[in-house]
Amino acid sequence: MQIPRQLLSCAARRPATTSFLRPRPAAMPLRAKILNSAFMSTQTEPAPPTPPVITRTIDPDDVLFNSVYGVRTIELNRPAKLNSLNWSMASKIAPRLQEWEKSQLANIIVLKGAGDRALCAGGDVASLAEDNKKGPDGQLASTQFFELEYKLDHLIATYSKPYVSFMDGITMGGGVGLSVHAPFRIATERTRFAMPETKIGFFPDVGGGFFLPRLDGELGTYFALTSADLKGVHTLYAGIATHYLHSSSLPDLEQRLSELVFPDNESIEYKNAIVNSTIEEFVTGLPPNEPFVLSGSLREAIDRCFSFNTVDDILTALSNETGAHQAWAQETIETIKARSPTSVRVALRQLRAGRDWSIAETFQREHLIAARFMQHPDFVEGVTSVLAPKGQLKTPVWSPPTLEETSEALIDEFFIAPEGMEKLQLLKQGAVDYYQYPWSFGLPTEGFLRTVATRGRRMTPREFVDAIVVQFEGKAGVREKVWDVLNRKTIKDENGHVMWKQGGEVAAAAAAAEV
Repeated sequence: MQIPRQLLSCAARRPATTSFLRPRPAAMPLRAKILNSAFMSTQTEPAPPTPPVITRTIDPDDVLFNSVYGVRTIELNRPAKLNSLNWSMASKIAPRLQEWEKSQLANIIVLKGAGDRALCAGGDVASLAEDNKKGPDGQLASTQFFELEYKLDHLIATYSKPYVSFMDGITMGGGVGLSVHAPFRIATERTRFAMPETKIGFFPDVGGGFFLPRLDGELGTYFALTSADLKGVHTLYAGIATHYLHSSSLPDLEQRLSELVFPDNESIEYKNAIVNSTIEEFVTGLPPNEPFVLSGSLREAIDRCFSFNTVDDILTALSNETGAHQAWAQETIETIKARSPTSVRVALRQLRAGRDWSIAETFQREHLIAARFMQHPDFVEGVTSVLAPKGQLKTPVWSPPTLEETSEALIDEFFIAPEGMEKLQLLKQGAVDYYQYPWSFGLPTEGFLRTVATRGRRMTPREFVDAIVVQFEGKAGVREKVWDVLNRKTIKDENGHVMWKQGGEVAAAAAAAEV
């Protein structure tokens, strides 16, 4: 049974729009609009790269670039450091991407990591912490690294050619920034995703203010505040990855992608659709008997507890959990309280405001927040504690030490531009901006499924699932994802048709009987 196309356009696997422009949402809450007018002034031309205030060592081999027919590969080549991103790497990747974007010979970009342990475990925070110890000049140097990194991430998010990220192995922090904003994000059995920034006295940056609030329900809030990780196929179910392949298939896929030829005048939508179909050829199925770990009643608890706008209310909701997930809730409380109190409060404020940020505004605001954190003692304290040698690990001493001792005025400072600080000038300006990703090649989102359930033709649960599977051309994981959503979010009406739950209704979904 086909679903009306107009109800599917917002999440169909082929992009539903031919423009990056999206209307701006309604005005954000006052608390989110605390940047001064000078910082928000319009800039039309990007400034030249800022010369580093501290001399940086450039390693000629920390990134390897290669060309095979139409494919251009970026291989992060610091396997001993889990391919962690530093100034040397970012300073080479950004201009190479700009060069390839102008070349008619470059069709597809592929990002991968050397070795079999990581795509990229994050930014090289150890070196940044060492810089910060040198005082204002070192803190400025660290801020300049984030300036470069965010410009690179935004370039990827607005790239005009197909960009494919092999999220094979550890993909955290800065590695997420290099991959999650791309239209194609391939997870394998070795993928391990996390945003661990609150653990080191920082915040979920690299565009976390954009992609985390746009995950289903409160998954993004949960990842941001707890640093919880996901492995393998679960990143597909969560919407972080768009495809799941076995790692042994990646070399063959890369070779196949290199053989694709696009007419010069074809649109990015057409090219992405061809790349998507090509990736799907290498999908051999998902791991059997491995349902999404954050589904069912646990997922309901996550959405219920992490829906509040203050950390205190979230902790209260967790403390009120009873029954099967009481132990999980108590453990989660302890986890949040072990994180930097400043980081946790800034992260929640960032994610709530980020719902209304465009992709460009996200990186510009996060640049401001990062600059503030480079001046805050929690970053050096957190990095030093987490990366201490075995046997020398210690509990970080945060400043302020507890959530109760943090204040709204302190958190406000992270969102107010200092006098004279200019807005980050991105490598792409002007019309290349959006409020929702202009592509969707992953599994259907909950928002999309709700639209179909509430505005489409009435269907039984099984008809509903089958219709979505047809629309997504049998994509692996769609059936499992839709059933999970139906079980949590719907009941049957008097005719046995899918009916979306309203408000706080907690009745069990009769759709479960159809599985």
